[in-house]
Amino acid sequence: MNLTRPTAPDCNAEHAAADSAEAADFLRSPFPPPVTLDGFDPDGPERFFNREMSWLAFNWRVLEEAMNPRVPLLERVRFLSISSTNLDEFFTVRVAGLRELARAGNTTPSDDGRSPAEQLALIHDDARRLMDYQQDVWRTLRPELERAGIMILSHTDLTAIDRAAMNDFFLHHVFPVLSPLAIDPAHPFPFIPNAGFCLALELQDKRGRKLDALVPIPSQIDRFVRVGTNPIRLLPLEELILAELDSLFPGYTYLGSCTFSVLRDSDLEVEEEAEDLVREFEVALKRRRRGEVVRMKISARAPRDLREVVMEELEVSDADVIEVEGIMGIASLKELVLDERADLLWPSFTPRVPERVQDHHGDMFAAIRNKDMLLHHPYETFDMVVRFLEQAARDPDVLAIRQTLYRTSRDSPIVAALCEAAEAGKSVTALVELKARFDEAANIRQSRRLERAGAHVVYGFVNYKTHAKISTVVRREGDRLVTYTHWGTGNYHPITARIYTDLSLFTCDPALGRDATRVFNYLSGYAEPARLENLAISPLSLKSSLIAMINAEAEAARAGRPAEIWAKMNSIIDADVIDALYDASQAGVKISLVIRGICGIRPGIRGLSENIRIKSIVGRFLEHSRIVCFGNGAALPSEQARVFISSADWMGRNLVRRVETLVEILNPTVKAQIVSQIMAANLADEAQSWIIRPEGPAQRRLPLDGDARKLFNCHRFFVENPSLSGRGSAGQDDVPELTHTHD
Repeated sequence: MNLTRPTAPDCNAEHAAADSAEAADFLRSPFPPPVTLDGFDPDGPERFFNREMSWLAFNWRVLEEAMNPRVPLLERVRFLSISSTNLDEFFTVRVAGLRELARAGNTTPSDDGRSPAEQLALIHDDARRLMDYQQDVWRTLRPELERAGIMILSHTDLTAIDRAAMNDFFLHHVFPVLSPLAIDPAHPFPFIPNAGFCLALELQDKRGRKLDALVPIPSQIDRFVRVGTNPIRLLPLEELILAELDSLFPGYTYLGSCTFSVLRDSDLEVEEEAEDLVREFEVALKRRRRGEVVRMKISARAPRDLREVVMEELEVSDADVIEVEGIMGIASLKELVLDERADLLWPSFTPRVPERVQDHHGDMFAAIRNKDMLLHHPYETFDMVVRFLEQAARDPDVLAIRQTLYRTSRDSPIVAALCEAAEAGKSVTALVELKARFDEAANIRQSRRLERAGAHVVYGFVNYKTHAKISTVVRREGDRLVTYTHWGTGNYHPITARIYTDLSLFTCDPALGRDATRVFNYLSGYAEPARLENLAISPLSLKSSLIAMINAEAEAARAGRPAEIWAKMNSIIDADVIDALYDASQAGVKISLVIRGICGIRPGIRGLSENIRIKSIVGRFLEHSRIVCFGNGAALPSEQARVFISSADWMGRNLVRRVETLVEILNPTVKAQIVSQIMAANLADEAQSWIIRPEGPAQRRLPLDGDARKLFNCHRFFVENPSLSGRGSAGQDDVPELTHTHD
């Protein structure tokens, strides 16, 4: 069966005709039958997928959504932009790290048996194909945008009227922030920061003397300038600069130009014994801007001399240079996703306020006292999390608030509520994670804001990131203190909560309250909790607890009892956990996984993983919640299942090098919501699902005939149907009938 990567839009796997009866059977069935791979050693390193190539495969799936005709046009542009942003971050972190290892002569193999140099070679080939395909996708989308009334211009397309308007805009809104720079012995080549984007020019004065110059494109200004409204006509900023060269270089004649961008090593190193962690991170952030260049993109057919100057000054080799035949800066295409063109976007929807909260007139504490409540974001509004903390800040009976902050928004209402509580005299403790990649500077600002308000700010461990999502509120009720807790699978970030699918558990269960307090004490005082009642945490007990529960399912299967595992997360790459799942599969445990991104498991191989089925859902919302369900002696879904939500993916960094939580769900209604609604709908999804195959590439689960619009779409289902625990009743009529995931 042909499973090669598509290299042009008309080779899109979704639309390609089946080339064999085997392909037809695959596309019509929920999962492919188990296979035997020639020469495959189930005990060797090839039992794992390579982490980096698995991530690239995920980004291919993101890019394929830009070619999906069932996705609205501007949302397809958004997917294209996201694929570029993802790839940029991949280079600045993962590729940069592998380069450093390879240059140091490190030959230690990854779990799949490849050295850093071997992985870099694989990445180099696949990433270049992906970038070429991004340009193919753009060449497909651009004429569709034009037909829809959105046009991208070059400076040569401007009319006389356009030029007059653009000249005025340029002088008032662009010219003041530009810094044109000559390149000669008196003007050394300037520093180009990470993600820097520049226009390089060849000019000539009236005496015939040549001048090379740079114009850095300011990131503080939108990339696309509005020229006209009907149709919408947009001019890239670099094209506007080319149209206004006389204002920047009067007396010079234009000879040629190119654009280029750089990505630099963005990893941070922090001294283990840093006395002032905030100051250490401020210094490290300055070093990040000056990291080594790991990739340079330059427009195709750049003037040879100009290209050589740029490469020499940036100290990049040919291997690190990508020639772009098309548009530079694909990530900035997100600016084309215009709110005014709602006809080209996903249909709008208003996240629900849970009926339980409405029944209690907006009182979060009363709603939680009534019964544990699980909210499913973004379908149910994240405003309830904000309301929980705002109500706590203003409630005279609230004595103390404790909060973890990994990532949050710039003008965070969460931080504002904590500051209000501290200023009101409440005891407020905020665990701010300074090592949240690319949010370090923002978190430093938030920590100082909190300290000014009187909150106690702690930073956790130097060697571990604190990734757990916990909020506690201690409230005086009569003659006792009640601890209300919020446990999340996602960040306290109101902006990303609109597009990330995550879970929020609100409870006043005393055991979970005590567990949360012990975790905060561990984070602030470094003393390991002597016991946890309903919680496992990494790096102490989460991994061992997971493996023990996987092994328990395996023992049940060997004893002839029903044994099943359902799990959902972003990534799974930890070798020990994967081997435990392989052992469970061989014992007869039926394992169904929904893994959005990196996946190190090879499913469906006879004798190794024939009982493991894996899908990836890529669609309107970013799947982000972490869930695991164990049959516990019954086939899923079942009332006797053990159900957990978590902040952790099953990766070494989460299980060994971060503080994470695994919370068991004991409330029957909440369990039913997770197993019989959320997990069932994810496993039943057809419209947005990719099936992970043992050979490597994923393939869409789509019928070869019939109306694709009738395929079950779990995102649409959740938009249209209320949750179970949020409405306070356990009706099951709206839950989809789950198709069998195993033959």
